[in-house]
Amino acid sequence: MTEAALKQNHWVSGPWSQWRGLSFLALVIAGMIWLFVSVMHWMTDANRMPLSQLIIQGDLEHLTTEQVRQGILKMGALSSFMLQDVDEIQYTLESLPWIAQASVRKQWPDTVKVYLVEHRPAAVWNDKFLVNQQGLVFEAPASDVSGESLVTLEGPDGSSEEMLKTWREMQPELQRGGLEIVRLSLNQRRSWRIWLSNGIRLELGREARLERIKRFLWLYPELEQQGKAIDYVDLRYDTGVAVGWQQNNEEVVQE
Repeated sequence: MTEAALKQNHWVSGPWSQWRGLSFLALVIAGMIWLFVSVMHWMTDANRMPLSQLIIQGDLEHLTTEQVRQGILKMGALSSFMLQDVDEIQYTLESLPWIAQASVRKQWPDTVKVYLVEHRPAAVWNDKFLVNQQGLVFEAPASDVSGESLVTLEGPDGSSEEMLKTWREMQPELQRGGLEIVRLSLNQRRSWRIWLSNGIRLELGREARLERIKRFLWLYPELEQQGKAIDYVDLRYDTGVAVGWQQNNEEVVQE
């Protein structure tokens, strides 16, 4: 074969070989794209990988698993395993009044696992909502704990943490005298008032709350000996107290 023929053959085979290589590469890339799209479509198809099981864990006292399930269903139909956002489920659950914390995760291939922590109620708030052990108000109805002996706190917005702390300071003092606080009130002027389990109201004022409670406990046996039903005891005096009897008269008792 002559030198001219070799050059002509090289010119023909060179471009053709390059074109075949590029065509093959294009087919490979197209095949990979098609495969990726097909797999993603299959994995995100709710009819192929639906979330069909819900596992609820946690120590639930005031919520039922059915209430939790209904709370999730209010979101609408759950998506597929790959597309469902667990943060959305968590946000929905934590918006339920009794839920303090929710942890949500997916388990292959069709399960949502939920772990819940309930608020632990410490008090009733303004006869409407509840206060948890940290002193925070949560909007579960007070009627949910009607069978529990919780103190009622009555105060301005934002004072629940302070009031729960104050109740925890006062309650042990009164328990030593065989008494219980059933209602603790703080008004806008920062004046404190207590209703006891025996029906007596204590007016404590704004200062020296524990000292005034101790003064009441010191005088209480003497007041009981009067043989009359006590309506209230006003402790907002430097010395002595004012006692209101249920017969609508008042007496000042000196220390």
